[in-house]
Amino acid sequence: MSVTPTGTARGKRNVLGVLVDATDYATATAQIIEAAREHRPFAVTALAVHGVMTGVQDRAHNARLNSFDLVTPDGQPVRWALNLLHGAGLQDRVYGPTLTLKVVEQAAAEGLPVYLYGSTQPTLDRLVPALQGMFPALKIAGVEASKFRSSKPGEAAEIAERIKASGARVVLVGLGCPRQEIFTYAMRPYLDMPLLAVGAAFDYHAGLLKNPPAWMQKYALEWLWRLGLEPKRLWKRYVLLNPAYLSRLAAQKLGVWKATPPAPATEPVHDFAV
Repeated sequence: MSVTPTGTARGKRNVLGVLVDATDYATATAQIIEAAREHRPFAVTALAVHGVMTGVQDRAHNARLNSFDLVTPDGQPVRWALNLLHGAGLQDRVYGPTLTLKVVEQAAAEGLPVYLYGSTQPTLDRLVPALQGMFPALKIAGVEASKFRSSKPGEAAEIAERIKASGARVVLVGLGCPRQEIFTYAMRPYLDMPLLAVGAAFDYHAGLLKNPPAWMQKYALEWLWRLGLEPKRLWKRYVLLNPAYLSRLAAQKLGVWKATPPAPATEPVHDFAV
């Protein structure tokens, strides 16, 4: 464990068996950009309650998550867990859509081209001008919409070749949880650059989803906002998973459940969403 001058804990911490980084925007952005500069593979995701619970419910996926280089606390309840369980002293979460903008801003400043993978073509058609409007110096090396199917034999290498040929130094992956994390895990061995699983960031920054008011974000009520926008798609995620998360968090805090993290996965994934 490392500690900042203010006494804030840093490093990976066990939240329900998923290893989440006690970090902040500045540190996370710096790590990602450093990997981009140095041509290093670097797998990143931002996990809210739903993302953590995908690991709790699937130990093989938990092991994949635990192999990521950086897992940020996307939701306030995940930040609270880091503070409650490990005394992390985090003042803010590291929200995927906001982290995306900070990384893109720095990539634009340093001339590091970005590749957008996932979502639909209409969304990407709105996202590209939106990002270029915010960051005029941004170089978008390529865009590739999701095929909404499973990968074919040898397709990971083909996707990697397209990305490398584009000159990209950072890849943003918007396939939805947990598909985007599995894609990022599968593609990491093929690419010498950071891959960021960014969740709904594509939809937010393309203007297709509206952010909740700041007070709802502060008090961890973003789930209620999202549920109101997409009740049919999200009701199971929030109505069932939120209580399960809280009960397991209490069990871990009280010591009645050890929540032992599985070892980081190393085996390749051959069948994943593209």
